[in-house]
Amino acid sequence: MSEQLLFPPKKQPLATVAGTDALFPVHRIFCVGRNYHAHAAEMGVSVDKTQQEPFYFTKHPSSLLPSGSEIAYPPQTDNYHFEMELVVAIGKEGFEVSEADANDIIFGYASGLDMTRRDLQLKARSTNRPWDLGKDFEESAIMTAIVPKEVTGIIESGTIELAVNGEVKQQSDVDKLIWNVPEIIAHLSKFYHLQPGDLIFTGTPDGVGAVVAGDKITGSVAKVGEIELTIKQ
Repeated sequence: MSEQLLFPPKKQPLATVAGTDALFPVHRIFCVGRNYHAHAAEMGVSVDKTQQEPFYFTKHPSSLLPSGSEIAYPPQTDNYHFEMELVVAIGKEGFEVSEADANDIIFGYASGLDMTRRDLQLKARSTNRPWDLGKDFEESAIMTAIVPKEVTGIIESGTIELAVNGEVKQQSDVDKLIWNVPEIIAHLSKFYHLQPGDLIFTGTPDGVGAVVAGDKITGSVAKVGEIELTIKQ
């Protein structure tokens, strides 16, 4: 007996690859929390790398949209925040990957926005509940085309910044990541068999803040590219 689908399956989320017609099928989206000291401080917490491990939350792949998108202000929030991030695209399988070998499974890099319903996130945090309503919602992950590692080289430093309506709000350097990219991959791959198509949003610097309908967000990561997002009226 042949299988019968009750409704059409959703399309596979795809990301573009800079300089080519190839497409990158997105498997999972992992996000690293509190990975810049200054951002952790503005969120009212401190991070001691010698005593703590990285932690993660996820976004559903269907939440991913390309740079240049126009999106609606999301429901059930009055405090909708931007977070500018370096994104790492995984191109090979990896489990219990060493830091020394971590760069080998990277396909490339992108600039990303982790859009956040901050009031819902903080409400969940205050009651020790998951952050899903604040972080994992429709149109909450925005990303540029992925630039292959062969073009960028291994990214260990470089300016990361964001502006709202032309006014700079975030400006830092990727070398200020508390856990750098090889450390993140090595740690995350202890818990998951990383797969081609996985994306890792590596964390945001300080300066996060709210946007409203009509605002235009622009940002960039050195060697990777510029990102744009407009919040529709």
